[in-house]
Amino acid sequence: MPHFLASHNISAAQIHNDYQRRLQDAQQQEQQNAQNAAQNGGDAEDSEDDPVEQKKRKRKEEKTLMKIKQSKEFKKRKFEQQQDLGSDFEQDDDELARSMLKKSQPLPGQLENCEICGKRFTVTPYSKTGPDGGLLCTKCSKELKDEEKKESRDNKKKTAAPRGRRRQTESDRLMGDVKPGAKSLVDICVRRVANVVHDIEEFGDMPQSLLDRLSQILSKERVLTPRVLELFLRPDVDRIDIYDCAKLEEEDFQKIFAHMPDVEFVNLRFAGQMKDGPLLYMADKCKRVRHLQLGATNLVTDKAWADMFQKLGPQLESLKLSELNDSLGDDIVKVLVKSCRGLRRLKLRSCSHMGEDSVDALCSLTNLEHLTLAVAQQETSSATLVKLISSLGHNLRTLCLEEYVELNDSVLEAIKESCHKLTKLRIRGSVICSDAAFASLFDNNLGNPPLIYADLSDNRDIDSMNPDGPEDNPIGLGSGALKALMTHSGSRLERLNLKACRHISHAGLMEVFDGVKQYPALKDIDLSFVTQVDDVVMNGIFKTCPALAKLAVFACFNARQARIPAGIAVVGLPNAQDSVVIGEW
Repeated sequence: MPHFLASHNISAAQIHNDYQRRLQDAQQQEQQNAQNAAQNGGDAEDSEDDPVEQKKRKRKEEKTLMKIKQSKEFKKRKFEQQQDLGSDFEQDDDELARSMLKKSQPLPGQLENCEICGKRFTVTPYSKTGPDGGLLCTKCSKELKDEEKKESRDNKKKTAAPRGRRRQTESDRLMGDVKPGAKSLVDICVRRVANVVHDIEEFGDMPQSLLDRLSQILSKERVLTPRVLELFLRPDVDRIDIYDCAKLEEEDFQKIFAHMPDVEFVNLRFAGQMKDGPLLYMADKCKRVRHLQLGATNLVTDKAWADMFQKLGPQLESLKLSELNDSLGDDIVKVLVKSCRGLRRLKLRSCSHMGEDSVDALCSLTNLEHLTLAVAQQETSSATLVKLISSLGHNLRTLCLEEYVELNDSVLEAIKESCHKLTKLRIRGSVICSDAAFASLFDNNLGNPPLIYADLSDNRDIDSMNPDGPEDNPIGLGSGALKALMTHSGSRLERLNLKACRHISHAGLMEVFDGVKQYPALKDIDLSFVTQVDDVVMNGIFKTCPALAKLAVFACFNARQARIPAGIAVVGLPNAQDSVVIGEW
C-alpha cells in the first residue's frame, strides 16, 4: 500500500493538509453565511451585489429565520431567557433567531461530537437533532427514533382508552348505572367472562344471579349462539333466562328442556325459531314449570298452544306472552282461561289476534294479582275494560293498560272504586281521559295505598288544531293530576314516567318540584317531551329527590345548563357529563 501511494505522489502529510484546508474553507463559508444573514435592510442598499441577488438573499434569510422561530429549540431558548432574566424582559424574536443562526449546526462533511454518547462522527444531511439541539450519531439517532415510535404508540393507547370508556359509560348511563369510582370486582369478572365466552368450556358452580347477568350481557352483544347456550344448561338449576334467542334453532330449544327436566322458570325472548315440537316436548317432560315467558314464538300453532295450556295450565302461576302475530286468537284465550285457573300474574302484549271476546274471557281469572294488557286496542270498548277491572280489581296489585283508544274517564273511575291494593299503575296512550279524572284517581280520602311505580306517559290531547287542548277541562294528564299524584304517592313513589304529557305547565312542575318538598324514595323519572321542563325545574328535581339515580329529558330543549349532581344519570341531554358537579352540590 505505501508503494502504491508513493507511486501516485500521495503522502500522509498531504492527506492531512487537504483535510485541514477543507475544514478551514467550511468554517469560513459558515462565518460568511452568518454575516450575510445578520445584514439588515439598510446595509443591503450599500452592497455592491446585484439587486436581484439582494432580494434572493433577503428572502432566503427570512425563510431561514421563520424556520428557526417555528422550531422547538427556539421556543425552549426563549422560555429559558424569560425564566433567567424575568418575565419583564422582552427580546426581539428576530434577534434571538439570528443569534441561533450564528450558532448553527455544523455543515455536512464536518466532524461533530454526539450530544448523547459523545462519540465523534461525520455530519451528514440526515443527522438527527438531539433533545438539547445538538446532533446525534447514527446509533443514537436510531435509538431516539425507536423511543419516539414507542411513545407515540403509548399516546395513541392513552387517547383511545377514554373514548372506549366514554362509550361504555354512556351505555351504563342509559341503564341508570352511574356509581362513581371503579366497578365492583364481581361486575368486572362477569364482563371479562362475557368477553372470552367462546373460549370457556363451562361456568362451573356460578350462582344464578351471575348467570342471569351473563345472559343479559351476551344477549345485548348478540353473541348467544348454540355453542354458548350449552354453558347455561345445567340440570341442577331450576330456571333458564335467555334474553335473545334469535340465533337458536328448533333443536336448541328442545335441548334446553332435555337437559333441564326440573326447570321451573322458563324465560325465552325473541324465540322466533321455536315451533310446536319443543313447546309440546316441554309440556310432556318438564312437569315442574310454574312460570313461563315466551316472546315472538310466531311459528307455534294454535293447536300446540291449546295442548300446552291443557297440560301445564293447572300448575302455571305466571304467564307472559308477547309479539304473537299469527296465533292466540279468542278461542285459544278461552282455553287459557279455562285451563290456567291458578294464574296470579298474566302479561299479554302485542298479541294481534286477541279481540274484545278475549278481554271479556279474562274476567273469570279472579286470582290474578298482576295484569298487563296491550292487545286488541282498536276493538276493546270502555265497557269491557270497566267489567274487567270491576271483576279483578279487588285483588290486583299491578295493573297495566296500554294504548287502549277507548279508555275513558269511566275506566279511571272503575280503577278508583275497585283497585284498593295497587302499588304499580300504568295507563298509557289515552287521548280522551281528562286531567280531572286522573286527579280524582289519586284522592287521599279513599284510603288507597301510595303507588311505588307510576307510568302515565303519552296521555295527552292529539288535536293538531288545538295542541294545548281545551282550557276548561284539559285532556290527558296535566298539572292537576300531577299535583294529586305526588301528594298521594310522593312518600313512597320510586319510579315516575310522564313522557309526552305535554299539558303539564311550568307552574305545575315548579309547585311539585320546588326544592322544599321531599320525595325520599324517587329514583327514576322520565320527563321526555315535556317541553316545559327547563334548568330551573331540573334543579328543583335534584333538590326535591335526594335518592334520584336517573332522569330522562329527551327533547326538553329548554334544559341545557342545569348543574347535575354527581351520581345522577341524565339521559337525553347533550353533553350532560360536562355539567356534572363534583363534591358539594
